[in-house]
Amino acid sequence: MKKILIVEDESLVGHHLKLILTAAGYKVTGISESVNEALAAIEEQKPDLVLLDIHLKGVLNGIDLARKLTERNMAFVYLTANFQGALLEEAKSTMPFGFIVKPFREDDLLTTLDVAFYRHQNSLESRRQQEMELNQKLKDISSYSTDTVQKLLRVSDNLQAHVPFDYLNFIIRKTGDTKVTNIGFLRIGFDEYQILGEQEFLNVTGVDQKKLKNIYESLPAINKAKCFNDEEFDSLCNQNPLSKIIADTYDFESSLLFPVLPGKSELIRYEFYNRKGNTYSEQHITLLSRLINALSSVLEGSRQDTVIDGAFNLSSNNNPPQHKEKIRDFDGIVGQSPPMLTVLDHIATISPLDTSVLILGESGTGKERVAKSIHALSGRANKPLVVVNCASLPANLIESELFGHEKGAYTGALEKRIGKFEMADGGTIFLDEIGELPTDLQVKLLRVLQEHEIERLGGRGPIKIDVRIIAATNRDLEKEMEEGRFRLDLYYRLFVFPILIPSLRERIDDIPALTNHFISHYSKKYKKSITSVSPEVLAQMLDYPWPGNVRELEHFIERSILLSKGLVIEEVTLPKHTSNKTNPEPVASGRMKTIDENERDYIINVLKNCNGRIRGVGGAAEVMGLPPTTLHSKMKKLGIK
Repeated sequence: MKKILIVEDESLVGHHLKLILTAAGYKVTGISESVNEALAAIEEQKPDLVLLDIHLKGVLNGIDLARKLTERNMAFVYLTANFQGALLEEAKSTMPFGFIVKPFREDDLLTTLDVAFYRHQNSLESRRQQEMELNQKLKDISSYSTDTVQKLLRVSDNLQAHVPFDYLNFIIRKTGDTKVTNIGFLRIGFDEYQILGEQEFLNVTGVDQKKLKNIYESLPAINKAKCFNDEEFDSLCNQNPLSKIIADTYDFESSLLFPVLPGKSELIRYEFYNRKGNTYSEQHITLLSRLINALSSVLEGSRQDTVIDGAFNLSSNNNPPQHKEKIRDFDGIVGQSPPMLTVLDHIATISPLDTSVLILGESGTGKERVAKSIHALSGRANKPLVVVNCASLPANLIESELFGHEKGAYTGALEKRIGKFEMADGGTIFLDEIGELPTDLQVKLLRVLQEHEIERLGGRGPIKIDVRIIAATNRDLEKEMEEGRFRLDLYYRLFVFPILIPSLRERIDDIPALTNHFISHYSKKYKKSITSVSPEVLAQMLDYPWPGNVRELEHFIERSILLSKGLVIEEVTLPKHTSNKTNPEPVASGRMKTIDENERDYIINVLKNCNGRIRGVGGAAEVMGLPPTTLHSKMKKLGIK
């Protein structure tokens, strides 16, 4: 019997929930009205799931409790009457296993709980499997007959998918010496890292060797793992000069410092840095803590030929070396920007598993490419990948198309037909635009997910199938659920592992690479010798918002190649727009701008003059006299990207 704790400050609602849950076969361990009461009940009763309201008695609210539950890997479902705007975004950031909006129907409550238990169990098993594999990989690294740098490189590569970083810094002490040094790995692509030993670090940061030596000698001891997000990250930079140099050089906004075993270990600590704020959580610390033995022993048996007087000397020139550990085929996905690297990390993580995947993103962002890549990197790669566009299926034939029919099942069914799901048996089915699927078909799709079986129209019984489901949509499914067009239980079955594809305007750094990719493709297709676009054309492209995303860019390049007569595309015609990068939003004439509008214009202009740089000397935060995290918060509030 599964145990549920109710955290609700309205006693009538709490007791009503208890009656429903008890009648459904759950054991209710209690009803708590505050966060402190709930934490005490959790320690004593050990519930399997917590059903919590956001507004509770006391200073702390349900979101504060949810963060603590996330750290403990406990399942929880929100129950509240107010889920809008910023509150919803904050609640979603705690990674709940479901939402229920008051007033609710009993069936919706029980369905949500059923899905929550399913998702939690799946996530635990997946996490446990990944953790075991990671632990073994880290143990294997210590036995490799290679030098220190290569071992640390392998560690970095293996940790990336589990503790995401843009820069991983190792603080190291040479055996038998009290002096410390550091070696860093800057992520520059998928499985690509720039290695920074001491000399490379000096070259990149501009710090002189004497100052760096003093910094090493005064490094504060870190005895306990800790995450540094938002204002805490600014405090870290103020107290730790090495962290400040790294953060200012690369514009980082969050960090996790993790000490390893003391004593004879050469490694002192791992330092993870990320350009995104609020990246690290107690979950990351918990994972690293369970891997502590493997993390602290990676340098055992290392050859010391790269360590000279406690410093790593990797090259004799001023160019930091780059390393590319391995190549993976992502089905033609082009992109090295941080948002796209996150997508590639998610693809690499989920591909080997059989978990359902929900791909979210605007039209034209490349959702089908992602689905194909997941299939190609999975154990089902040699089996069929069946692509179904749900929006293009005729309404009266959808069920037959998906599940097939027997001869004579309906007027016009002159022969037996195999449906898309049977075609995909053993492989993968990609349901594009799943938000267009009628609600009656959503019920049958849910059965496929739950029972792994289908039934043909006119058939005599269910047919077992082994199919992995990948779905995609450009719709806001949460809004669709609220308005009754998409089933809540199906949403959470698919939402086990969501992948959000960024729009092209959120990854403008990838435009040059995408442009070159499409030029190469269409030049060959149309037998032309065009090699590039002019700097002026590229500037126009970088300034254009691309509402049609990558698909629009592809068609634009194809059209430009057909019209171009030279080796370089020098003239193009893009739709007129107001630049979202440098121009303020238009304000109706005769109206005074609001304080927020004036502040937005000011921040945009400062960022433009600082070439987009936020941190460090000459950065926008310094110019405005603000802490970098405060500036980031203002930018997020004002919609500045």
